[in-house]
Amino acid sequence: MNCAEKREMVRRALLLYAVTDRSWVGEKTLYEQVKASLDGGITLLQLREKEMPYEDFLREAKDMKALAASYRVPLMINDNVDLALAVDADGVHVGQSDMEAGSVREKLGRDKVIGVSARTVLEALRAEKAGADYLGVGAVFSTSTKEDADVIAWDTLKEICQAVSIPVVAIGGIKKDNVMQLAGSGAAGISVISGIYGQTDIRAACEELLALAKEMIKK
Repeated sequence: MNCAEKREMVRRALLLYAVTDRSWVGEKTLYEQVKASLDGGITLLQLREKEMPYEDFLREAKDMKALAASYRVPLMINDNVDLALAVDADGVHVGQSDMEAGSVREKLGRDKVIGVSARTVLEALRAEKAGADYLGVGAVFSTSTKEDADVIAWDTLKEICQAVSIPVVAIGGIKKDNVMQLAGSGAAGISVISGIYGQTDIRAACEELLALAKEMIKK
């Protein structure tokens, strides 16, 4: 796969990007919730575990990799490069403070996908230069998932999309009621946590969000 083909593959995968959150686990297990989201049409899955012991995270990641692969949906691991390598995940998403994209690329190799969080044009350009395949930009709306995440302006999202050649996914506080507010920004898709896993009917929520995301990127 050449660079242009990889970029287009990543762009398509960002359309409806689901990020797991164990705080929403209740009657259903996380595995069951993720399966419902895959049934609903998510195009990319990020496994995010901030406090789980490594061995437990490893077992879970292996299960999620197999599940996502059965739907032909790529699996990203949040932050943990070594674990991503151990389970042969499709890539890693890192924040600005987690690990510089260039050093992540050295460990993962050329073919894996690297996503980097960015809030400014400068951060975005720096991440692209260091080898990022996509940017997660936000928070575009206020969110309860990351209480320290300040909301960025729509104009900033658009400026970042225009400044880089790699695709951008909008993150933070995205729900069905506000997806269309992102239209015209240039974002390739939406990254959603509670708008998926905090919903009673996860599959139906994903189906609705997918339709909205498709409409949003046309504008």
